[in-house]
Amino acid sequence: MRSIGTDLYAWVILPNHYHLLAGLQSLDLASAALKQLHGTTSRDWNMADGQTGRRRVWFKFADRVIRGDAGFYGALNYIHVNPVKHGYMADVYDWPWSRVHHYMEEHGRDWLRQHWRSYPPGDFGRGWDD
Repeated sequence: MRSIGTDLYAWVILPNHYHLLAGLQSLDLASAALKQLHGTTSRDWNMADGQTGRRRVWFKFADRVIRGDAGFYGALNYIHVNPVKHGYMADVYDWPWSRVHHYMEEHGRDWLRQHWRSYPPGDFGRGWDD
């Protein structure tokens, strides 16, 4: 598989969806990679469940252009708070399947808090995963 030229800035994996914040050189290559990932995992999970006729597990991704620091850090914070938003955890640091732990180790809690206060997610992503 060809490299999709990605810088992965944030990610979170939840039981029924995931979010990524990535810088891409080619949306076409990323789309093909996600199509392959979704197709392979859907087939494997359906086979494991004995549900070969089950409907799709994944749906097409949605892409957004991030412009500037407010958009970038708003997206970063939205992704990290997603497990709390959906009621899986009360604290973002308790969710193990998130890149927030990288930022905690790399920059510390004060840096995370400062960027949270400066760039709150607000209604960023409203309707994306409801």
